[in-house]
Amino acid sequence: MSAYLLLFATAFGAATLLPFYSEVLLVAQLNRGLDPMLLWLFATAGNTLGAVVNWVIGWHLTHYVDRRWFPVRQQALDRAQRWFQRYGTWTLLFSWAPVGGDALTVVAGIMKVRLWLFLPLVTLGKGARYAAVILAAQAIGN
Repeated sequence: MSAYLLLFATAFGAATLLPFYSEVLLVAQLNRGLDPMLLWLFATAGNTLGAVVNWVIGWHLTHYVDRRWFPVRQQALDRAQRWFQRYGTWTLLFSWAPVGGDALTVVAGIMKVRLWLFLPLVTLGKGARYAAVILAAQAIGN
């Protein structure tokens, strides 16, 4: 069970802005013979919950825009909001992407996307990525 929890924690960290790479651990655990379905479940759940942390941060982020220490300029924030308004909540299906995926989940929070809409889209995208990693690893391993 500890191997699955380690994958959950690594996937959770990978969904935040921390430099974690859960796919490497996932493939290593798959090669050790752990259950692919449980690996998929723990990785998807951890990564999705990490994205929820990003969403919560984004939801509350705009309260601090006027502070000097705030790390993002208003202009960049406005540009991200316009982009999200243009392409919509369906972009959350791409929250799995290594570049920009985490930012999408933060912007979704800024844009006040409801959690009931956020969760299934992000879970579907992240679950599909982990399924693809597992299938690819199994195909290469055979």
